[in-house]
Amino acid sequence: MKRVLVIEDNEINQDLIARRLVKKGYKVDFAIDGEKGLQLIESLQPDIVLLDMNLPVMDGWQVAEASKVNPKTKHIPIIALTAHAMAGDREKTLAAGCDEYQSKPIVFDELMKKIEKCLGSV
Repeated sequence: MKRVLVIEDNEINQDLIARRLVKKGYKVDFAIDGEKGLQLIESLQPDIVLLDMNLPVMDGWQVAEASKVNPKTKHIPIIALTAHAMAGDREKTLAAGCDEYQSKPIVFDELMKKIEKCLGSV
């Protein structure tokens, strides 16, 4: 069973994502701030991370950058989840270390394709 770490502070988004992923057979863990999320990336070693970019304590940009410079976690794919959908925002998230980008509101079919691509199951 693939493990997904969702770093998201919005409970509605957490619930929506968790229900859909569990239904697809994934194990889902959560963090509600960037600092805790970064700790869980290292300790849980999830198969993939879904990372909100606007988080308390430590934002998603900092989490992605720190995760990708850590030899223990740099291999873990990160998909940015963000309401930032302006020109250049996708490139900014990729430059921070994210492997993919999903704008909000989340279109779950699109997100699933990106998760499967990052996990190599496409």
